[in-house]
Amino acid sequence: MSRLLRDLVLTSLASLLTALPACASTPAQRGLIVFQQVCAACHGMDHVDYGDMAAFGLSPDAIRTWAADQQIPNGTDDNGAPKTRAATPADPILSPYPNDAVGRLANHGLLPPDLSRLAMTLHGGPAQIQRILLSYAPTPAGVKLDDGRYYNTALKWKHIGMPPPLQDGMLTYPDGTKATTTQMATDVSAFLNDVAHPHAAERRRIGVYVLTYLALMAILTFLLQRRIWKSRP
Repeated sequence: MSRLLRDLVLTSLASLLTALPACASTPAQRGLIVFQQVCAACHGMDHVDYGDMAAFGLSPDAIRTWAADQQIPNGTDDNGAPKTRAATPADPILSPYPNDAVGRLANHGLLPPDLSRLAMTLHGGPAQIQRILLSYAPTPAGVKLDDGRYYNTALKWKHIGMPPPLQDGMLTYPDGTKATTTQMATDVSAFLNDVAHPHAAERRRIGVYVLTYLALMAILTFLLQRRIWKSRP
């Protein structure tokens, strides 16, 4: 009986641990979709590799496909002209602009910031990222903004160089979640927070495993203890 109970517990634990990584879509996983389809048009993550996206549920094939679609610098040719090559999963997720000058030229003199550690370096962290994304508003009467500036109430100077990036329904989440502006802002903020703290997700996952194991072992111990006490005269 004890062996049967032990095997049942261990089998249940193995099944649960196998299923946990494949759980339903999380905000951070949806945020990766927002980054791929929206943010990556202007921003890079120099301190994050394509392969790191496996932590957000992206399959190896999907990672290779995404990386292969991106071109990264690869030295110069015999004439001194810059060369590029397709990225691999081991390469960082670079800015889409070939250099800072081109990035500034395309954005009214402002260089889109790298997003690798934005959730750590920006005062207010991921909550402030979400607040900025949701705080665009029409420019009030009497307020004059320079070209390429957009009114945003989340900032003390009340303007930002990034146009409103999110619109309701601009993408489709595979899990069926409705892609409202608020939802996308929440999700991409969660994603950038996890990216900025690369080991946090793994620690949470290990914590779930440990707690599950301890709970099952407690049940096993309780049942075995009952059996021992019942067998006493």
